Amino acid sequence: MAPASLDPPDARPPDARLPAAEPPTARDWAALGIAILASQAGQVLLKLGALGLPPLEGAPLASLLAQILRVETLLGLGCYGSGTLFYVVALRRIPMSVAAPCTAISYVSATLFGVLLFGEALSPLKLGGLALVCLGVLLLADFAARRPARADLTAPAPAVSASR
Repeated sequence: MAPASLDPPDARPPDARLPAAEPPTARDWAALGIAILASQAGQVLLKLGALGLPPLEGAPLASLLAQILRVETLLGLGCYGSGTLFYVVALRRIPMSVAAPCTAISYVSATLFGVLLFGEALSPLKLGGLALVCLGVLLLADFAARRPARADLTAPAPAVSASR
């Protein structure tokens, strides 16, 4: 029987309990890009599907059914679903701390589509918010780039010394 480890099982950080991952490939980054594009297309299609329908006040069930059965809504939901599948593929090798901030580009494109396609207003406050989103993504991307790669986690963790 192998001796039990003196370290508690949760002594290592959460990511240290995961197996070492291979670095992302161009295919993984393409999957992330497709996920972002598909999700953005889904948002635009859902907005198009919502245009021209009466509010839910009169007959909410009938109005909701009419909304769901619109071609634009169905296509939008399909885009969202496919975007989710591609995002899962991207997460196989791209760290979530990198992939999730990359999806914030959809905030910028959604605002631009809202202004260009749907005539929505672009206020200085919205521009400031978009600038902060972009700055946050850049900061997270820079942090991820500077973070040292994880060591091979299949090796046993070093013992902690009791001496000071």
